[in-house]
Amino acid sequence: MKMHILDAGRLAMKKRVYVPDCTDKTEMIELPVMAILFRHAQGNILFDTGCHPSVSTDAEARWGKLAGVMRPIGQHSNNVIDSLAALDLTPDDINVVVNSHFHPDHCGCNEFFTKARFVAHEKELAEARGKNAAAQGYMPREWDHPMQMDTCTDGHDVMGDGLLTTIDLPGHTPGMMGLKAFLENTGRVLLVSDAVSLRRNLDNDEVPRNAVDANALRRSYETIRKIEATGAMVICCHDDEEYRGLKKGLEAYD
Repeated sequence: MKMHILDAGRLAMKKRVYVPDCTDKTEMIELPVMAILFRHAQGNILFDTGCHPSVSTDAEARWGKLAGVMRPIGQHSNNVIDSLAALDLTPDDINVVVNSHFHPDHCGCNEFFTKARFVAHEKELAEARGKNAAAQGYMPREWDHPMQMDTCTDGHDVMGDGLLTTIDLPGHTPGMMGLKAFLENTGRVLLVSDAVSLRRNLDNDEVPRNAVDANALRRSYETIRKIEATGAMVICCHDDEEYRGLKKGLEAYD
């Protein structure tokens, strides 16, 4: 099995959302958006789908007021569709999509994967359908599509062979989940999505302002630390410094 890290967009947000001791209310940071492709013997699996292509030209039309909180940067047009094309793949080549959660920078391209089955945590689906969904950043146009949606809980074996298993990492959202992968040469990998947006959050036990449950997030941090202590490679979802050091696109982890 091979793992490809794909460019799925780029955002600017206020630094104080993620860094509690930031006193400058205007300081911005850049956040990469990733989708992770696994080329498995049984098919292609995609972890998250990033931002919808249209947000690079008119984010407000797609996201409404949320576009003022997380702003696509300039004319940066990269998205998971373009990134897959660079690997000679189309959305029809994806067999399974695992959504870590249903915020629009993680499921924005779901609609294009019409031949895939989707996997999401049962708590996340319930929240996205709940009465407070809009206030929590959930938008039906991003995630609510006619494709098969399978719900799961902790430890779901995506392909039935132990190589890709989900892990509950609540706190950012109630149904936030990561993905544990085992690669022959790289070893164990833990994709944590927004459970750890910036590496410093984990290192300093910081709770970003956009977390719905601080105590749950800290417990997720402890889970992540225990797995990392066994030698696993932890990949955070929005850390630009970490992102620059990763293999990307055609260059795969195996």
